[in-house]
Amino acid sequence: MIEHKKLFTLIFTVALPASSIAQTSHPVDLAAARSLIARVAPTNAAGFDVAAIPDSAGRDVFEVASVGSRVMLRGSSGVAIASALNWYLENVAGVNASLPLKPIALPTPLPHVTAPVHVSTRYRVRYFFNYCTFSYSMAWWNWNDWQSMIDWMALKGINAPLAVTGQEAIWRSVLGDFGFNRKQIGDFIVGPAYLPWGWMANIDGLGGPLPDSWIDSHVTLEKQILSRERSLGMTPVLQGFTGHVPESIAQVIPGTRIHQTGNWSAGFSGTWFLDPQDSLFQRMGRKFVEKQTELFGTDHLYAADPFNEIDPPSNDSTFLAEMGGAIYNGVHSADTSATWVIQAWFLVYGKKFWQEPQAEALLGAVPDDHMLVLDLWGDRSPGWKVRHAFYGKPWIWNVLYNFGGKVSVNGDLPQIAANLDTAIRSPDKGRMEGLGMTMEGLGTNPIVPDFVFDQVWRDTVPDVNAWTRDYITRRYGHYNASAWSAWQLLLATAFRSSAQTGNFLGERPQFYVKGRAYRTEPIPPYDERTVVRALDSLLAAAPALGANDAYRYDVVNLTRQVLGQLALPLVNQLQAAYNKKDHTKLIATEAQIESLLRDLDTLVGTRQEFLLGRWIADAKRWGTTDDERRLYEWNARNIITLWGTKCTEGQNDDLNLYAFKEWEGMFTGYFLPRWKMFFKDLNASLDSGKPFDRAPFAAASCEWEQKWSHATTPTFRTKPAGDAVGTAERLVKKWRLR
Repeated sequence: MIEHKKLFTLIFTVALPASSIAQTSHPVDLAAARSLIARVAPTNAAGFDVAAIPDSAGRDVFEVASVGSRVMLRGSSGVAIASALNWYLENVAGVNASLPLKPIALPTPLPHVTAPVHVSTRYRVRYFFNYCTFSYSMAWWNWNDWQSMIDWMALKGINAPLAVTGQEAIWRSVLGDFGFNRKQIGDFIVGPAYLPWGWMANIDGLGGPLPDSWIDSHVTLEKQILSRERSLGMTPVLQGFTGHVPESIAQVIPGTRIHQTGNWSAGFSGTWFLDPQDSLFQRMGRKFVEKQTELFGTDHLYAADPFNEIDPPSNDSTFLAEMGGAIYNGVHSADTSATWVIQAWFLVYGKKFWQEPQAEALLGAVPDDHMLVLDLWGDRSPGWKVRHAFYGKPWIWNVLYNFGGKVSVNGDLPQIAANLDTAIRSPDKGRMEGLGMTMEGLGTNPIVPDFVFDQVWRDTVPDVNAWTRDYITRRYGHYNASAWSAWQLLLATAFRSSAQTGNFLGERPQFYVKGRAYRTEPIPPYDERTVVRALDSLLAAAPALGANDAYRYDVVNLTRQVLGQLALPLVNQLQAAYNKKDHTKLIATEAQIESLLRDLDTLVGTRQEFLLGRWIADAKRWGTTDDERRLYEWNARNIITLWGTKCTEGQNDDLNLYAFKEWEGMFTGYFLPRWKMFFKDLNASLDSGKPFDRAPFAAASCEWEQKWSHATTPTFRTKPAGDAVGTAERLVKKWRLR
């Protein structure tokens, strides 16, 4: 029971215990908590009171109670108070706060809390973001976008977000101090859509040179982000120095010892890094942290991933230990409280290289209490199991359910639940200090992050079906039998699947070859007819739920998924007609494919979440000149299509469509023109009697794709149009899905 006490003073300092993970004492900023409530529930904010309470051995705690007609939210941090609000929204008001976060209206007077609650978390650290998220989802975000995200993170209990916006300014300053000129710096720093892979040392220069206006504006943005996160008691994770340097360092500082890594995907040659024994490594690492601290302050957490999907030049354990020591000592020399935060993805992705001696050498070079390991893929491939709980290092269990920010209805909720439960219960889990999410894109399935972060305040992992029933009731405003029936079918199919099943028409046009891997993953690992039944049941709820925005979103997203399942059968039908030399059937099938792509454009165009035009416009708004706007538009177009700059099918093409989007504008502006080229060549083949030759078509398609990335016309819509549910119902009938 909660004892109702006089409201605490505005700021109540909570002293966190000495820890490698949470070394900074954060006061509870009650004004920041009140401001968050005003943004989340603007029409009801006056009905909430907030107060600070002590934490529990360094772990957050919150309390919720009604005091007369008012609701009291107490917490050990701003995040804990926000989480108290989220608990109230879910468990008392019966509403859900999902991404994208929108203002919530509650009844007046506020619903009464029948019995006071006291809730604590078992997780000291609740981590969020992958480097890649800063490209595939957030490349063009402004402060309004970030403010909404930070509020959502606080509601969900996240206290350690990756915060690497604006790092380009640190590089510009550090490299300038060491004698690099503007061109050498410009050739090194990548463009806005590719910044994560510059930070992770995969590539140099792609998408640049980055204008000063971008760098300066994102310093301002990062300061806003950090100020808000810190005001809520978060400990942001900033960037550390990995030793990655421009190749031109050999000319700028002659005699510097450098090494080149192995090649990365899509024909990118290895990047360059300092030899760990070169004194410049320590000097540059120290300078990097000092410059960053001058600009952004510090919370003593530094992300550094020196070998992300690229092999070091040597597997010698001594060399790797020296690298680990050099990276840690570089940040430690500037900040004696520094903790190195490292993604364990390299131990999963590059397991052939990173055998036990190599892994232990790199990690073992750092004191246990000054490293935090992120087990990135805990939902599918838990690294802690095969890496002996990371050899005594504190570590975080994460969910990585979305690659490339692709648009797909998927997420293996039972597997997520099972793997988390196993980690919690295992006597061999070592120093598991928290949980988080490291998705590459924020994706299109809000249920997944909501489920993961609901675990922050639970002692045991709940039954997925029971949890989802409650979740859907909140999401749609009240229980509906047809909607719940639809979700039961989805829980048995799409939400029991890690496959990001997509539309085969997103591929560079071709006939399907059984057994070949495709970016679109067109064949789901479940019966597609069950998902059709789920859509049918969801649409049956339209009379009751049609006014609910979350319902309308789910209808469009699921209809898009179901219509996309028609793509591969149509392509197979096209192939059959071609093989039989049935020109009439060929032309009829081509017309069906074109119609499907146009219908999909119309469908997703009813929702702002699925607009190519919005993505491009958001990129261009950062430009201060026409040249800058053209550069940003190329970045925006290229990252979701070719990814790289080379385009030879089967060569230098590994990342093509890695981040493809099923958006309005993509279906008719990118996918359809290529399929029309394909149709033209097929028809010409039948007319001439000559076999279709894919090689010249692929070359022409590549050339067209490169031109599309550089184009600035046509423009695409930035606002949704049409009735979402009505359009979905019309297309379901047209394509005889009912």
